[in-house]
Amino acid sequence: MPWWWEQPVAPPPGGRRRAVRAGLVAFGALTVLGAPLGLLWAAAAPATPVVKTAQGAVYAQPQPEQPVAADGWFSLLGLGFGVLAAVALWFLLRRTRGPGPLVGGTVGGLGAALVAWQLGRRIGLSTYQRLLDGAPPGTAFTKPADLRAGGIDWFHGVLPYPHGNLLLPAFGLAVTYTLLAGWSRWPSLRPEPEPGGLSSVPVAGPPAPSAAPEPPGPGATGPSPG
Repeated sequence: MPWWWEQPVAPPPGGRRRAVRAGLVAFGALTVLGAPLGLLWAAAAPATPVVKTAQGAVYAQPQPEQPVAADGWFSLLGLGFGVLAAVALWFLLRRTRGPGPLVGGTVGGLGAALVAWQLGRRIGLSTYQRLLDGAPPGTAFTKPADLRAGGIDWFHGVLPYPHGNLLLPAFGLAVTYTLLAGWSRWPSLRPEPEPGGLSSVPVAGPPAPSAAPEPPGPGATGPSPG
């Protein structure tokens, strides 16, 4: 049976409660997975060379490419994370497909982006801060990766909201999950038997007809006349 062929599943009891539970599971799992995403981003994004001056650290090059590369790596990894997470939620939580995993997964994608950003930018940050505070002017060192095309802003100084490439994991997950739901052949989004009692699971073909009797060999006597 091909991997993409899905067995019919029974509708879960207590659908609304199960949907809320599935959304919470999706949110928690994806938020936790933001930690390895941040480690991967910190390993892939290059650090920026800086030089210590009397006024602080300045870029060693006039227009360094490393900050742009750090944003690019975060965007690519975050978008890919969202797409893969949507596919995983679609197959792992197939009995509760619908708004629960979609909403929980989208919010979990945003949580994963925040965890990845804060964890990734802190790798090597203590060494950078120590050199920035105690190194003599003219010392060359590197600044760990950080985001310039995304972050947290404040709405009227009260409500924080993310922006920029921090939204890409949630965006990739929401779009991919919605497309999977749109391509589903079942109205409930769960694999279910076909109308008329026919199952959507492939079955073996009809039995092969019995072989025809072989003709009598030469010299064989035919049936005696009646």
